[in-house]
Amino acid sequence: MATHPALADLGIAPRLLTREQAAAYCGVSLTTFTAWVRRGIVPGPVHRTHRWDRKAIDAALDVLGGTDAKLEGKALDQWKAKHRARHTERDSPT
Repeated sequence: MATHPALADLGIAPRLLTREQAAAYCGVSLTTFTAWVRRGIVPGPVHRTHRWDRKAIDAALDVLGGTDAKLEGKALDQWKAKHRARHTERDSPT
C-alpha cells in the first residue's frame, strides 16, 4: 500500500485509505470492494471524505468473521444507524 514517503520511512501505515488502498487492504478487487460497501459488508468512506477508516474496516470484518464478539450488535450497528441517518438526511428533499 503506497503511503506518504515520510510515513513509509517510519513504518507508519495511514489510518485513512483511498478506495484503492482499502480494497488492497481487504485483499479484494476494486469491484468487489465497491460491492461490499454497497451491501454493507464494510463501511463506506468517512463522512464528507473519499477515505476509508482502516479501523472501521477491521471492526466490520472482525464482527463478520466472529473474531470480536464484543462488537457484535453494538458498535457496528451504531455505526450503520448513523451512516443510514446521514444518507437519509443528505438524500431527503429540503
